[in-house]
Amino acid sequence: MVTRLSHLFVRTLREDPAEAEVASHKLLVRAGYIRRQAAGIFAWLPLGLRVKARIEKIIREEMTAAGAQEVHFPALMPREPYQATGRWDEYGEQLFRLQDRKGGDYLLAPTHEEAFTLLVKDLYSSYKDLPLTIYQIQDKYRDEARPRAGLLRGREFTMKDAYSFDHTDEGLEHSYMAQRDAYERIFQRLGLEYAIVQADAGAMGGSRSEEFLHPTPVGEDTFVRSDGGYAANVEAFTTLVPEALPIEGLPEPVVFDSPGTTTIQTLVDHSNTVLDREVTAADTLKNVVLRLTHLDGTRELVVVGIPGDRDIDDKRVEVAFAPAEVEAADEEDFAANPLLVRGFIGPWSETGPILGEESATGIRYFLDPRVVEGTSWITGANALDKHVHDLVAGRDFTADGFVEVATVREGDPAPDGSGPVSLARGMELGHVFQLGRKYAEALGLKVLDENGKLVTVTMGSYGIGVTRILATIAELSNDDKGLIWPEAVAPFDVHVVATGKGQEAFEVAEKLVADLEASRLDVLYDDRPKVSPGVKFGDAELIGVPKLVVVGRGAADGLVELWDRRSGEREQVPVAEAAARLSA
Repeated sequence: MVTRLSHLFVRTLREDPAEAEVASHKLLVRAGYIRRQAAGIFAWLPLGLRVKARIEKIIREEMTAAGAQEVHFPALMPREPYQATGRWDEYGEQLFRLQDRKGGDYLLAPTHEEAFTLLVKDLYSSYKDLPLTIYQIQDKYRDEARPRAGLLRGREFTMKDAYSFDHTDEGLEHSYMAQRDAYERIFQRLGLEYAIVQADAGAMGGSRSEEFLHPTPVGEDTFVRSDGGYAANVEAFTTLVPEALPIEGLPEPVVFDSPGTTTIQTLVDHSNTVLDREVTAADTLKNVVLRLTHLDGTRELVVVGIPGDRDIDDKRVEVAFAPAEVEAADEEDFAANPLLVRGFIGPWSETGPILGEESATGIRYFLDPRVVEGTSWITGANALDKHVHDLVAGRDFTADGFVEVATVREGDPAPDGSGPVSLARGMELGHVFQLGRKYAEALGLKVLDENGKLVTVTMGSYGIGVTRILATIAELSNDDKGLIWPEAVAPFDVHVVATGKGQEAFEVAEKLVADLEASRLDVLYDDRPKVSPGVKFGDAELIGVPKLVVVGRGAADGLVELWDRRSGEREQVPVAEAAARLSA
């Protein structure tokens, strides 16, 4: 098939769009693949749709090879199924909600677990119908608070979501591995490096959860890995808990004056002048006050104690207290809780806990897992300009629970004992979950087993971000001139550029294009008359088809130039050989 550039709906730009932050966003707009409609929302132009379709073709082929069948659901979904699973509330402000003219509640679906579950419930009733894996490729919607980076974090995006249905846990494991293996084949065909990491299931629920991350400095996710094979994103990383220490014989807590020491560094500096030992930030207990907003709208303050040499990680906090929304406490919160003495908060005070509470502040208190029984700390004494040293966990204070909210650092031990971890940034490409029976139980999906007994179906969920993959490939495949697509996803197989003032080059190009089409190649032909070679070359480099043929001055001598955008190599070849070379 031949597409003539003179008729193609495209307009390239020489300047980067003002709102673009990353290379993929800049180049996809400049090269005429997408156009911004609103924050995080883009129109797809013919070039963009061609690349998107090629990615989807690879996904469909591997889904079919893995035994999955394609379906398609509407994006507009009723409230009731999401209400039944609790996700109408759990998704919070991320949902696009709307009402019809009769006042019925609807949403633009961020995912379709409920729809898939109810469809199978409607049609299947026996274990003989299972296993089943069905999927769709469809647009999803999430009201991102800060859409950014073009297609990498938008409010409308295209996903492939697949769901498996089995009546036994063993069946789920088999279905899960079939999809996991298919993902590896997909990313290998797309030429994308990936790391498979343990992940948090979040609002999706379920047990086993793994992400496929592409390591890249512009990635929005941080993950850890050890030389021994452990890999997890920071939200799923679990601390290797130290052994408890003996308490007997430890000195009693001592309150000491610490005027103006409202930060860990000032506390460390002051402690080194008044105590008879060297103190570091790791000897202190930092206490952070957080405000939780629960699904029913109620608000609650909690205090979290972590070693003073670490900070709070926002993503780990979100996971630890999900589905509640988490924010730092503000001035109004402190004013409403006078027992919270900012800069001097701690889990203990000389007067003991307040009446009816275990906490010295009357607020639920959580600890980092490293704060084990027998460890001794310097921390706030819940009085202005007062701290306490030799405060022992398990003797002088306890917690309402332990939470993983502290930052993960280079060199932290992997929880499986495989050695220290290193940190890297990654872009999520896909995510696979073993959902288990959460959605089937909520929506009543049961089948008769071999013994004629009703059993709840167990499910898996498998998502790939199609538009995110496209943007990731664009992020990786470019130079200072423009895009350079891998052959597997390029919008065309060959880009033929006819240059010159006379008709001879165009006549040769027409013949070559016909030969390429006969060889079943998809051709973009720059047939624009009276356009300078410089403009044509600039557009060709920006659009990014990896194989270029320049038909110019050499056409009179029966020669054309083959140009490989990936390697930069250029070669003069006889026009009679060009089609065969390119189709090979």
